[in-house]
Amino acid sequence: MIMDRIALVLTIIGGINWGSVGLFRFDLVAWLFGGQTATVSRVIYTLVGLSALWCISLLFRTDALTDDEI
Repeated sequence: MIMDRIALVLTIIGGINWGSVGLFRFDLVAWLFGGQTATVSRVIYTLVGLSALWCISLLFRTDALTDDEI
C-alpha cells in the first residue's frame, strides 16, 4: 500500500534526524527549514509523528506484503 511506504519513508527520515540530534546535536530539519519553530519544520515534525503512529498499525496487520507487492 502506498500510504504504508510514505509513512515508512517519513519515519525513517525522522529516525535519521533524531540520530543526528543524539550523536551530533545537529537538527537537520531545523537547519534546512529555518529553525525548530519555523512553520515548514513544524509541518515536517508533525508529518513524521503521524507517520510513526501509522507505522504502529503495521505491527498488527495480518496481511503481510508478498513479493508481488514490493
